[in-house]
Amino acid sequence: MATSTAPSGAPRAELIADTALALLAERGMRGLTHRAVDEAAGLPQGSTSNHARTRQALLEAAVRRLAEREAAVLTVTEMPVAPGGGGDLLDALTLALHRYLTDHSALLVARYELALEATRRPELREFYDRAGSRFRGPLSALMADAGSPEPERHALSLVAWCEGLMFSCAVGSYHAAVPSREELRTGFGELLRGMLGPQAARPA
Repeated sequence: MATSTAPSGAPRAELIADTALALLAERGMRGLTHRAVDEAAGLPQGSTSNHARTRQALLEAAVRRLAEREAAVLTVTEMPVAPGGGGDLLDALTLALHRYLTDHSALLVARYELALEATRRPELREFYDRAGSRFRGPLSALMADAGSPEPERHALSLVAWCEGLMFSCAVGSYHAAVPSREELRTGFGELLRGMLGPQAARPA
């Protein structure tokens, strides 16, 4: 049975959104209903409908909460970059991705469910894209600080590499073979060297 990851005493809106994400990961899009959220969260019947009256509103609440929880996992403040070098960026990216893959795999599954649904719902697509755009600017800034001559293009390449790895390890053929932190660091190092030069990813 799906259970929320919201702490005891969390606001009801947060509890509902966290439970929606848990249901998406466990049962898929068809298993996400207002009634199912009430039952899984231990709320009185009708509580979720009072908070999010339509399915669109419930999906938007899930997307909003997904962005909040991803921001906590991929914390920008944990990614300091030393001027003229990418060593700190390498370590920070490795930490963030390893943490996501090992501690938050269910959140990734919920993310893919919402992303697929957004391809079928134009109104959700706009909301999903807006929620995700909060990560682009900071990552481009990090790449610029690390010495990238084309930070936006390099940020896109970095995101694409991470997305492919996350998909493979969360729901693809590598779901049972998640790379170690050392292996991820090697992969990031190879990628960053191609973007920033040899000084960007010196061995640990």
